[in-house]
Amino acid sequence: MLKRIAWVMVVGFSICVISSAQQDKSKRPSPPAEAQCKLPDGKTITVNYSSPRMKNRKIFGDLVPYGEVWRTGANEATAFVTNANLTVEGKDVPPGSYTIFTVPAQDKWTLIINKHTGEWGIPYKYESEELARVNMQVSSTPAPVENFTIRFDQSGGACNLQMSWESSQASVNFSEKR
Repeated sequence: MLKRIAWVMVVGFSICVISSAQQDKSKRPSPPAEAQCKLPDGKTITVNYSSPRMKNRKIFGDLVPYGEVWRTGANEATAFVTNANLTVEGKDVPPGSYTIFTVPAQDKWTLIINKHTGEWGIPYKYESEELARVNMQVSSTPAPVENFTIRFDQSGGACNLQMSWESSQASVNFSEKR
């Protein structure tokens, strides 16, 4: 009887440890990351995403096919939150929570800002909830980028959103609407 109780306790403990590790997002192969830009008036743009690793794989045009909607990271879809009125490539982005996706191509990317939030990321089926689709500039990185990275460069009242991975960098400017 004691052996049976001890065995049940060991199994239960093991299940708890495994479950806890699965819930700890920092232990995922594509851990969570955040990029933030603070605008001059104190308002912010925040992007929460999962950062996959290259791991000697061909990324763009293979793992991430050209011309198809990509969740722009891994795991859950990438979240975009702002408390500022923004413009991006002539399109208005009011304060709120959004999901961003991209459509990579060799010479240009398209950024999709979607009002639907909380989804896993793929398959993409929220065209009717798109706020905007805007072109991004694409350039080559000076060296390979192992970890998919989103960052902002802040200059004046604008935040330049940059996405880098493998040997590609895509960028677009968000400006505070006055």
